[in-house]
Amino acid sequence: MCLIVFAWRPGHALPLIVAANRDEFYARPTQALGAWEDAPGVHAGRDLEAGGTWLGVGPQGRFAALTNIRDPGQPLGPRSRGELVAAYLQGELGVEGYLDQAASRSGQYSGFNLLVGDGRQLGYLHAREAAPRLLEPGVYGLSNAGLDTPWPKLVKARRGLEGLLETADPQQLLALLADGETAADADLPQTGVGLATEKLLSSVFIASQTYGTRASTVLIVDDRGRRRLVERSFGPFGGHLGEVCLEV
Repeated sequence: MCLIVFAWRPGHALPLIVAANRDEFYARPTQALGAWEDAPGVHAGRDLEAGGTWLGVGPQGRFAALTNIRDPGQPLGPRSRGELVAAYLQGELGVEGYLDQAASRSGQYSGFNLLVGDGRQLGYLHAREAAPRLLEPGVYGLSNAGLDTPWPKLVKARRGLEGLLETADPQQLLALLADGETAADADLPQTGVGLATEKLLSSVFIASQTYGTRASTVLIVDDRGRRRLVERSFGPFGGHLGEVCLEV
């Protein structure tokens, strides 16, 4: 998952709204959003190579999502980051307890940002920070740096979400995630991957022959805990592969 914008508003009629794009190599085998037969109550896409996921919901109002940290010089962790999301969705630890546990073993993974929530709390962990934290109400964005690092696509997508909070229409949120405009060269971050790759990765929606946005996902949670999930899947050059809609 490479871009997540979300609104956390406890006490509101729609306390959680999430719009997220998962960017990955097209060759990596993936299962689309659906119920996990081996984990009752979990609904998520699935990485069929390592078994984890990038975003999903679980029992007792659980929600979790993940982005990678872009740093070509970082050591590769021996464990798959997607298991951090899957383990929370399938587990019973609370938000703070789980994030403390994840922080204690963050060195086993390549760099990551992790969001976990249960309808009452929403917490955040950056793998390179000393401690996780609970989030105050607000509108946030995560890409492949820290929370709210002002990369152009994050700023644009977060601003777009702010304009859609009252309607929270899934199709409008998906349209926000489909923006393929790249940033100006002068505005690009410098993460060590070279100008051409920085440019490719600077759009909200990424499309190329081998790597790009594989899934766009919208999650809307209401004040009764009902969750609506809509996911669109894509192939090379952004070719549309299908759409899944769930209410759980």
